[in-house]
Amino acid sequence: MTQLTGRTALVTGASRGIGRAVALRLAADGAFVVVHYGGDAAAARDTVARIVDDGGRAVAVGARFGEAGAVDRLFEGMAAQGVRDLDILVNNAGIGSGSPIGEVTPEEFARLMDVNVTTPFFVIQRALPLLNDGGRIINMGSTASRFAVATQIGYTVSKAALEAMGPSLANELGRRGITVNTVAPGAVRTDMTAGYTAVPEVVAGLEAITALGRIGEPEDIADVVGFLAGPQGRWVTGQTVDVSGGTYLGPLAAS
Repeated sequence: MTQLTGRTALVTGASRGIGRAVALRLAADGAFVVVHYGGDAAAARDTVARIVDDGGRAVAVGARFGEAGAVDRLFEGMAAQGVRDLDILVNNAGIGSGSPIGEVTPEEFARLMDVNVTTPFFVIQRALPLLNDGGRIINMGSTASRFAVATQIGYTVSKAALEAMGPSLANELGRRGITVNTVAPGAVRTDMTAGYTAVPEVVAGLEAITALGRIGEPEDIADVVGFLAGPQGRWVTGQTVDVSGGTYLGPLAAS
């Protein structure tokens, strides 16, 4: 597919998991991809190598989100790689939490908000002068903002805040033809979720409350991002797209 040929995409947190799958998908569609990573340079180089081996184009840029000056380092690194404009921004990088409210410390909460909300906000702010008219901004939310999971409360608050940016940004940027949407995955097999997706009983419980009857894969999410980033997504903006396979839709019909 070549629907994104001539387009430049920045995918944050693209060294592994959902971010890697998104980077691979956008590159397969023809985009030149900036693969952002936090600390795992080897994994980022592997993502770039996979793209190049498949005939695509990509570069890796490192900046550890949550550290002072990270957004500046990201855009300075892009400039050093010759990236002067953008067409697609995917704010995927984020961190999780497994603490109920009684155990969340001020430090943990502040870090969740910094990495999951403040950083994407200012990445968007810095990207706007580079973002071409007709561009795409896609934020990676979570169905955690819709489901009650006590041990994810800090993460839930951060993802709900990120999701809340979408409509206002979409309204502001619409006259430039820029769409802004949030993709909200459910449970997906990644490094971040390995702690519970490796437990058969937990997986069985999740499958039992999901209409499509399985855990998601990174490619399931990447395909939706690819749609929103491509020409077919031109008339969708200000929306949150649930990509959970139908989790918690209600009682499952008897088979």
